[in-house]
Amino acid sequence: MDSAESGATPVPVPDPAPAPEAEAQQHPAWQRVQLARHPNRPHSLDYIERIFTGVQEIHGDRFFADDPAIVSAMALFEGRPVMVVAEQKGRSTKQKLHRNFGMPKPEGYRKALRTMELAAKFGRPVITFLDTPGAYPGIDAEERGQAEAIARNLREMARLGVPVIVIVIGEGGSGGALALGVGNVVLMLENAVYSVISPESCASIIYRDSGKAEQAAGSLRLIAEDLLSFGLIDGVVPEPPGGAQEDWDSTAAGIKTEIHKRLEELAPLNPQQLVEHRYEKFRRMGNFFV
Repeated sequence: MDSAESGATPVPVPDPAPAPEAEAQQHPAWQRVQLARHPNRPHSLDYIERIFTGVQEIHGDRFFADDPAIVSAMALFEGRPVMVVAEQKGRSTKQKLHRNFGMPKPEGYRKALRTMELAAKFGRPVITFLDTPGAYPGIDAEERGQAEAIARNLREMARLGVPVIVIVIGEGGSGGALALGVGNVVLMLENAVYSVISPESCASIIYRDSGKAEQAAGSLRLIAEDLLSFGLIDGVVPEPPGGAQEDWDSTAAGIKTEIHKRLEELAPLNPQQLVEHRYEKFRRMGNFFV
């Protein structure tokens, strides 16, 4: 893993200072979107370094290539073997290009699935970190079966006979995030967002104006509190005042505490019960009449 991405102390990037009137008028959901995209916000590798030990990365999908936008690894969580799958954005321009701005291609999802199948084979819990604006929409990804790769992940994650814990740490964008999001437990950081579409894309479709992204963000109900009230996630991990970028270590400690708690809750379930638990969880979503 690139230590320059995972271990460096965050370098402050000055934010543009909006006029007080403009700041006061910002929709709270749009503020969360901006925090989720903050240039100093910790990325997946930053959390992996602080939460796990003995990390050994897995590369390639054994079909086409390795996709750096997804990190897959064997690791130890408090001495227990687990498998980690994470979407990784870059911080510098060079890293962003290398990681394709955190937008996975089909080979990334196939690498992730290979990792999760290994987890099922050896009885290791799966922990995924979601942080992507969406799956890569380029023609090369479509030619190699982007939709099929995402759909296969959705199906196969639903069948895994091991605990699956999902944490949305930044942007949880559309199917690009959901392809790693079929878990027994889905958690979100306080200032993360999780939505079927980005505010800009939504505004382009609904209002024919991407400049109305702030308005769209409010309508999408993409913040953690809304999603928790709808039963779409199972918990919210607090962030330090100002956001996770202000204290990487305490945010990682909060995530670690939640992972420990949720693994303990899922420990009594056998493989079939874990599958049924996951099935019932997603089956209830969108049902507002019971």
